[in-house]
Amino acid sequence: MIIPVTDPADPRLAPFMNVRDRDLRQTHGDAFIAEGESVLAVFLSKGARFRPEALLVAGNRIDTALAWAPPDDLPIYVTDQELMDRVVGFPIHRGLLGLGRRAPSPRLADLLASRPRVVVGLVGIANHDNMGGIFRNAAAFGSGAVVLDATSCDPLYRKAIRVSVGGVLNVPFTRLDTDTGVAAALGDLGYRVLALSPRGAMRLHEVPTDRPVALLLGTEGPGLPDAEMAHAETVRIDMAGGFDSLNVATTSGIALYELTRRMTERG
Repeated sequence: MIIPVTDPADPRLAPFMNVRDRDLRQTHGDAFIAEGESVLAVFLSKGARFRPEALLVAGNRIDTALAWAPPDDLPIYVTDQELMDRVVGFPIHRGLLGLGRRAPSPRLADLLASRPRVVVGLVGIANHDNMGGIFRNAAAFGSGAVVLDATSCDPLYRKAIRVSVGGVLNVPFTRLDTDTGVAAALGDLGYRVLALSPRGAMRLHEVPTDRPVALLLGTEGPGLPDAEMAHAETVRIDMAGGFDSLNVATTSGIALYELTRRMTERG
């Protein structure tokens, strides 16, 4: 449904109002905003896990939006670039925004009912760039799910979705309760939990692939808490002498490539 709008105070545009300020205040409730061509292409694809509720599109980008064959009943609000910038609160050069609604986190056992061979566990990931990068790698290498602890930041934050290039909208995830450890919960479901650490006892290429694995990643600097490490096997990525750490998103890409490759070869 293409709906021209000319009034920035149109109540139908309220979910798109002052997007950056709402990000900073974290007052988005159950709504989230997806931004840009690459992300919306995923958002409107059949594989996306969230159904879009509306699009806000600059007039010169309407052909792009229609090329994705959006549902006939999806409201597509079309306006000029100047009005769109006023509504959003900053110059939105990409001219494409989507509105979605988050769903309650599924139970961990339900999320992993299909027994994916490689999953990711996140503990204390506080940077949205890193969160988005990890989800991008999880999507790229076919990780079956991401499990977050209670302290990790929101994957559906606008920047995290953008950095993930829509991976957050494709890869299933859940968030555990405050008193639930990620490593112990995944271990209880039969996963070999692999804690990435420069002090890891096992090299990445030495990890057995006889059962499903969970790659456990912690925040940069402090790394994984001892309580999580105690329920995992420790794994390292060897590096040149004098250097002992990688960005956590980079680490996830290297480890997921190696683990999914070996799992595929095993069959």
